[in-house]
Amino acid sequence: MTLYLFALLIGVVAGLRAMTAPAAVAWGAHLGWLALAGLPLAWLGGTIAVAAFSLLAALELFADQHPKTPSRKVPHQFGTRILSGAFSGAALMMPSGHWVRGAAIGAVGAILGTLGGAEARARLAARFGKDLPAALIEDAVAVIGGLAIAAAAY
Repeated sequence: MTLYLFALLIGVVAGLRAMTAPAAVAWGAHLGWLALAGLPLAWLGGTIAVAAFSLLAALELFADQHPKTPSRKVPHQFGTRILSGAFSGAALMMPSGHWVRGAAIGAVGAILGTLGGAEARARLAARFGKDLPAALIEDAVAVIGGLAIAAAAY
């Protein structure tokens, strides 16, 4: 049951920052927190995958601060987050053999994270009177949360 919760939460992370969830899962596999050896997603633990997903996550964190970045709720952004959540949820649950369930639960988490994250950030930005502090808090929640989930799934 705990793995289901982790799949949902990694999906929420994908809803906050699409590339942070797969980067966290890749780091989890690379550091041995996620036992993917011998499984179809074993490549996630490789140096190239970790570097690529980490770079994509860093670029996303940077781009999110730009005022012309489109809303996370536009179709291509929303769809990317759902796919990222599904992929990350599947990876977390692959060692248990329930990767299809993990994908479905991760996708649901991404929907919740996308909509809930947008609302929370809007409220924080209104409270601060500007968006940057809210965005940085959301970044921290996504990065720290993603790594904590990957570590806890061990």
